[in-house]
Amino acid sequence: MLSSRYQPWHVVPFLAKYGWLVARRRPVLVHFEVTMRCNARCGFCDYWKTPAEARHEELASFADAARHFDPMLITFTGGEPLLRRDLEDVVRSVADAVGLRYITLITHGGMLTPERARSLWDAGIDQFNISLDYLDGRHDTARGIPGLTARIMRTVEALVDDGRADVRFNTVIKRDNLDQLLPIVERAAELGVGVNFSVYTDFKNGSTDAQLTSAHAEAVSRACEELRAYKRANRRVISSSDYYLEQIPRWVRGEANEPCQSGIRTVHIDPVGHVKRCPDFPTDFHWRDYARYEPIACSKCFYACRGEAQAPLRIVSRVRDVIGV
Repeated sequence: MLSSRYQPWHVVPFLAKYGWLVARRRPVLVHFEVTMRCNARCGFCDYWKTPAEARHEELASFADAARHFDPMLITFTGGEPLLRRDLEDVVRSVADAVGLRYITLITHGGMLTPERARSLWDAGIDQFNISLDYLDGRHDTARGIPGLTARIMRTVEALVDDGRADVRFNTVIKRDNLDQLLPIVERAAELGVGVNFSVYTDFKNGSTDAQLTSAHAEAVSRACEELRAYKRANRRVISSSDYYLEQIPRWVRGEANEPCQSGIRTVHIDPVGHVKRCPDFPTDFHWRDYARYEPIACSKCFYACRGEAQAPLRIVSRVRDVIGV
């Protein structure tokens, strides 16, 4: 799954940079939300309601912000980032601004073609993260894009055959897809790609349709144990840390009340250059005025960006999970 730009020995310089950033309390991961526009129709998210005119306010370049933070990991997200026709230019300018870095792109996959993926890989994308919450028509319905699941599978097969970029599914754990988690992992293994997990929350727009509650705790515990057992036997398929998978059932039971570390090891920068500690928090300041965040008492979510940020420093295993070495 490793991008051909990197080889196993690259884990050493990545570890060194990771340690340097953590020691100085600098963000290890910066998310560039390059647009809030989206052409999916997800019930749990209102980004698709962003007016088309918002594109006129989107920064043409995030290179200065990238140079300022100099992170180890960079993610381009949205909205749907592929709606930006200049995305290759945006990616290339950031890639040129940061030395040692690993760059990922999060997409619903409906607009991703092998040709566009090749173009983005040439610009600097190392890993394509494609949202996939079900293996059947439920995914098409949830995203509001007919035929999406079949399109994703065709695209992933083509990307794997191309052999350059790392490809992973981004799967959100919901109340109605607990039976899909292991099958998605097994399908990913068949394709030769990986899986990242996160947990659904109603924090984004208040929709509780997929929310996990304490009533689902036992089923969630079984599902997470299945994932951990699979990871022990097939380490390179599941990218989520052991810690994160261990803690998900605690959050579902309402026990994960530790201070949230979001904004410390990871920050989000919106389309106009303003910083927020969490994807669902309001912005606080422009990136030029960045001030270090402190932990806060918030348990509204257990997104991967929260759970992974508070994971113990199992540095070697975590870097290997993330960059696929």
